[in-house]
Amino acid sequence: MSEAAHEEVLVVPALGFATGMVAVSVWLVREGAAVRAGDRVVQLVAGAATVDLVAPITGRLERHLVEEDACVEPGETLALFTNSVATEAGSS
Repeated sequence: MSEAAHEEVLVVPALGFATGMVAVSVWLVREGAAVRAGDRVVQLVAGAATVDLVAPITGRLERHLVEEDACVEPGETLALFTNSVATEAGSS
C-alpha cells in the first residue's frame, strides 16, 4: 500500500519589477529538509524589494537548482520537492 512519490518544482514567478534583475538572496531551507506547503523556502531580491517563495507541497526539499546570489529569470526552476510519504509517516 505504498503511494508513489510526487515531484513538484519551485519556479521564479513573474514579479513585475521594472528592473528585471532578480537574484536568489538566501535559501531558508536546506536540501533534504522536511517542509509543509506554504513554508518559506527561499528569498529573492529585486532592487530594494525582497520576495519570499514558499514550498508548493508538503514533503521534502530534495535539491536546490540555483545557488545563492545567482541571477534568475521568471519561469526558471529553483528547487525540486517530493511529497515523501515516509517523511510524514515518520513524524510524531
